[in-house]
Amino acid sequence: MTSSFDKPPGAGYGPMRPSLSSSARALTTFFSQALTSFKATSSKFQVICTVPRWPPDTSQKDARPTIPKPLPPRARPSTLIVLDSSFNPPTRAHLRMATSAILSQGRPSKTTQPKGKDAIEVGGGTEATRLLLLLSVNNADKAPKPALFHQRLALMWAFAQDLQASLQQQGKTEIDVDIGLSTLPFFHEKSEAIDQSGFYQHGSEEEKMEQVILVGYDTLIRIFNPKYYGPVAASEPGKPLETSISATAETKQHEQTTPMQRALGPLFRRARLRVTMRTDDEWGGKEEQLKYLQDLIRGDEDGGWDPGLGRIGGSKEWSRRIEMVEGRDVSGEIISSTYAREAVKEGDGERLEKMVSDSVRWWIEEEGLYRE
Repeated sequence: MTSSFDKPPGAGYGPMRPSLSSSARALTTFFSQALTSFKATSSKFQVICTVPRWPPDTSQKDARPTIPKPLPPRARPSTLIVLDSSFNPPTRAHLRMATSAILSQGRPSKTTQPKGKDAIEVGGGTEATRLLLLLSVNNADKAPKPALFHQRLALMWAFAQDLQASLQQQGKTEIDVDIGLSTLPFFHEKSEAIDQSGFYQHGSEEEKMEQVILVGYDTLIRIFNPKYYGPVAASEPGKPLETSISATAETKQHEQTTPMQRALGPLFRRARLRVTMRTDDEWGGKEEQLKYLQDLIRGDEDGGWDPGLGRIGGSKEWSRRIEMVEGRDVSGEIISSTYAREAVKEGDGERLEKMVSDSVRWWIEEEGLYRE
């Protein structure tokens, strides 16, 4: 297998990767210690480090810190894009989801960085959009397979650099990327913990931060599965539950009559879902997936067999906070973490190159991941 770290420095599109194994060891040691420290606390969410954007002066690239650290924004971002995944490993599909979401926000105004040694340590300044890569470690006492959590954090660090380099190469925008840990299992719980985190509370209390949570179509189905929220109280036969919820009146929260409303109502007030369609044999085509969303919206209006959000204990108003976007090119190869691991195990470097970005592949090979 041809290794990407056999390339000379500066080859490819330029994300900084350690030139020596000792640098890689230092990073994995940092992530291992950060994970241990997080597990020792009662915190439900914590940003352990930030991958800062490239300095505007490209001659300063070598000054980017080798050892990560958290860099809180000086002002509360207006938009926080959240990519929550197992990152085992992060793939080009993750890269496309994140890049597409960032570019969909328009072109945020670039912060003028101060000159000098602290030029790359401002952590965002007045940047309107920020990206959070979130890894859930709610089973941290059980050894995860096939890559340990601290190894995945190193892959996330490499992935963030590849994403930044890709955006810079396109001449589009720059963005700071936070890497966070959570012990919570459900999206609505994680979203609340993020919102209450002091990390994103800088600036005026009047400034609101909207979360854009990136999910796949399969995850959308799980989010609206009533089994995760408890039984719904019975209603009159043929009559949908009264589920309309004001998006702004906090005082009406007690009127939410179902477990799903109590869980997801606050989520959809602070966040919206950006759903990437998965057009493959398991989940059907684009038309089927769009129909699922339409059925959720119209199901409680047309009296059809499909339950709709209202009949499963939700609110049809939530549909306004859901955006469906194209995934892969239907003529292209399916990209997944499973296929990436298979490519490593089979020694198929060409296939691995299609699955993961340059620096992620370097880390996989440097650490000897997924070989068994």
